[in-house]
Amino acid sequence: MATTTQLPELPVIEYPDSDGMPMSDNTLQNDWMVKIKEGLSTQFLDDPNVFVACDLLWYPVQGDLDTRIGPDVLVVFGRPKGRRGSYKQWEEGNLAPHVVFEVLAPGNRPGEMDRKFRFYEQHGVEEYYVYDPDDGTLEGWRRVGNHLEAIPRMAGHVSPRLGILFDPGEGPDNLRIFHPDGTRFLAFHELDAKRKAEERRADNEQQRADEERQRADQERQRAEEQARVADEERQRAAAERRRAEEQARVADEERQRAERLAARLRELGIEPE
Repeated sequence: MATTTQLPELPVIEYPDSDGMPMSDNTLQNDWMVKIKEGLSTQFLDDPNVFVACDLLWYPVQGDLDTRIGPDVLVVFGRPKGRRGSYKQWEEGNLAPHVVFEVLAPGNRPGEMDRKFRFYEQHGVEEYYVYDPDDGTLEGWRRVGNHLEAIPRMAGHVSPRLGILFDPGEGPDNLRIFHPDGTRFLAFHELDAKRKAEERRADNEQQRADEERQRADQERQRAEEQARVADEERQRAAAERRRAEEQARVADEERQRAERLAARLRELGIEPE
């Protein structure tokens, strides 16, 4: 009788969705993380195969719980949108994030940022950008072979993957990022202000259109009234003309009758008075 060997069940590995660290150290860092993430989400809203996330743990190696990192913003091309507790690379077609952003806070240490740089370089990130809103510094790297090489000048740099343009501006908290169509990345309050301004503009345009329509209706009504009055005047003039013609006809008949009567009287030897 043949026997079968029961293979031992492999233990189920739980990959934590949090590293226990706060999403951001302050409101300025959080504002920039959200602005970049939402700007990119808006840009790729209609592409179902671009995944954008903020502060999501990335596990590049299956079974290795210690090799992980939580980029402030990551972008992966070729992966569907959707909810994830963490980004497990082996479940994502083994695609590493193509673009990563880090927004610095006063608590970030040089050693920590060096570790992040080495991690991103080792695990295949194509573009890496670091912004410090407190002093306005913007740095970027792009992959050349197995290494991330510094981008010499970030002012006017266009991301090969994202197509966005960077303008660091002057001084702190002055970075501007532009979509390929030239529109600027906006924060929630800026988007809300823009939406309200567009609504007010639409309301004003509707009001102007309504007023123009009312004026056009009034002009049409005036024109119709003027046409009605003119028509009545024409009818009165025509009636007056007919009345004058009738009076002239009657007068002519009276004259002719008087002339015939006078001629008859003369025939009778009577001189009409």
